[in-house]
Amino acid sequence: MRKQQAFTLIELLVVIAIIALLMAILVASLQAARKQARAVKCQANLKQWGTIWATCTDDNDGYFPEWTRDPWPGEANAWAGLPWWPGWPFAPWGPYSKQGWYMNIKGIRCCPMATRLANPTGRGNQGEASGGTFLAWGRFWGTGGTNGWRLDTHGSYGANVWLYCPYWLDHERCEFFWRTAYVKGGNNVPVYLDSCWPWGWVNDTDPPPERDAVPSAPVPYPTNSFCVNRHDGYINSLFMDWSVRKVGLKELWTLKWHREFNTTGPWTKAGGVKPEDWPKWMRRFKDY
Repeated sequence: MRKQQAFTLIELLVVIAIIALLMAILVASLQAARKQARAVKCQANLKQWGTIWATCTDDNDGYFPEWTRDPWPGEANAWAGLPWWPGWPFAPWGPYSKQGWYMNIKGIRCCPMATRLANPTGRGNQGEASGGTFLAWGRFWGTGGTNGWRLDTHGSYGANVWLYCPYWLDHERCEFFWRTAYVKGGNNVPVYLDSCWPWGWVNDTDPPPERDAVPSAPVPYPTNSFCVNRHDGYINSLFMDWSVRKVGLKELWTLKWHREFNTTGPWTKAGGVKPEDWPKWMRRFKDY
């Protein structure tokens, strides 16, 4: 009688281990490729935003649209009518809504890494509408209950608040604000960036946030709403020359946010910051 040939238990375990190892490598590679594809799509979105911003400023003699006191829809007292809020100036009531911009931006409001709404009901207060690292801000914003109202819009990009002088400042006091896109060094002036809020600003002495704006902990009323770990230590940004590139989180303090911004301030390598000075969640990121 012939002896039957069969795998031993050890041989089977070795084969299973090898398959599991190969699957783990494949899954990790697929996840990395997926993240890379989303980052590229995010940059493509911002590139389209650059075309829109460039068209708007060209139509306005190079200036950014003004921050007016016009009320929001249904608002009686013209509280502020901040056009920076969702999609400014491309919201339904914004200066370019009649040109069809509002309809055209719906597909590019969000980074592919942050499409889920932080506030899907549109109810609650302003803080509940803030986004996160992987959450889109909005909707805006109600008083709660059946009497609340909302603005049915959202996004995961934010504007540099230093682009132009707001309505409550006399224009003679706007020396820090850019106001126009026709400036030298525009390739280092951020315009529109990955963000957990519709706008934000950075001052050269502002410390970094103590934690990342992860989905489970959205940051209400953020100042530096751009310092979020959305692309493995980077975010994507549109600049005033309408170019798009990734920006390291620590690099944010080297960008020219306003006309008098010190790009060699205390949170830069040139300014003497040390790796241990950063919050723990940022220490592994590249220094600038």
